[in-house]
Amino acid sequence: MNTFTMTKWEEHLVSGTEGGPRVAAVHAAMTYTGEFEGETTSDYLLYYPGEGYDGGDTTSPGFERFDGTLAGRRGTFLVRHEWSFDLKTVRSTFEVVPGSGTGELTGLSGSGTAHGVHGEDAVSYTFDHRIS
Repeated sequence: MNTFTMTKWEEHLVSGTEGGPRVAAVHAAMTYTGEFEGETTSDYLLYYPGEGYDGGDTTSPGFERFDGTLAGRRGTFLVRHEWSFDLKTVRSTFEVVPGSGTGELTGLSGSGTAHGVHGEDAVSYTFDHRIS
């Protein structure tokens, strides 16, 4: 099974007010297991629509830097996320940033999804990829 767990989440308000529509910046770190084995660091820009709105149709962009092994190959690469969330779940679609692969992951391309439930430690992911 492909999963990751959050090891760090540092969030601060960029604009707006708590409880109202606002933007927050996040620096995070995760540990991955499964097809990708390793550590990541991420930076996200989150939009919170404010009290009384579940957030279901909002998206929040971000970049995540992977450092580890993918299908037995060692290297680093970046993905660009579009996260969305509601009161119960978080989910993302992501794509490898072209040209970002290093080491044995040079030439990596691909895309995937992530899905988690608030309150659960592990988030599952899919990742369709190729190395040219």
